[in-house]
Amino acid sequence: MLDYIPGFIDLFIHLDKYLPDLVSSYGNLIYGLLFVIIFCETGLVITPFLPGDSLLFITGTVAGMGSLNIGILLVLIYTAAILGDSVNYTIGKYVGHKILAMNLPMIRKEHLDKTHQYFEKYGGMTIIIARFAPFVRTFAPFLAGMGAMGYKQFIVYNVTGAILWVTTFLLAGYFIGTIPIVQENMSLVALAIIIISLFAVGTLILEVLRFFGTCFFSRVKRT
Repeated sequence: MLDYIPGFIDLFIHLDKYLPDLVSSYGNLIYGLLFVIIFCETGLVITPFLPGDSLLFITGTVAGMGSLNIGILLVLIYTAAILGDSVNYTIGKYVGHKILAMNLPMIRKEHLDKTHQYFEKYGGMTIIIARFAPFVRTFAPFLAGMGAMGYKQFIVYNVTGAILWVTTFLLAGYFIGTIPIVQENMSLVALAIIIISLFAVGTLILEVLRFFGTCFFSRVKRT
């Protein structure tokens, strides 16, 4: 049984790579798996490493080829993203400080500190902005629950951010991913789509990108 665990973890984390083959093998069961991945990526502060942007783009591409229903996907993933952030908010509100005190290795202090700075500077807009920034996307609702805002204010930004994020990446894959030259260079195109959508959000996202670049180079220097 233990022999299967590494393969299962790899599948779970890199679902975006395996999705086309999984759809052909398991059909409609993939809808449930996609829901779980997006819910966990946004709803659990200990799983910021799960695929998000790339998974949505690849999922949209598979839907564009007729293997999945784009309407079902939109509703399903909207729901997963909204519920995920709401659960993350609740966890942060009631047990956030206890989790931070555990010093879990997957929760990097610099990511939490930076997300908290964004709340102080931009308030609720951080929830929308965070949807387009890996890691920040996972920690933003967690910190919001720890005291940055009330739930009535949070849910407005939560729903808005979820709709913008899911629609952007799913429909980008749906309309662009089926073009032959795109399918032949899927990795490069997925990266380009992610970058374009980030810059479309504006200068606030650029600051997030610069932050993560600083963190990366600082870790390289330390090693």
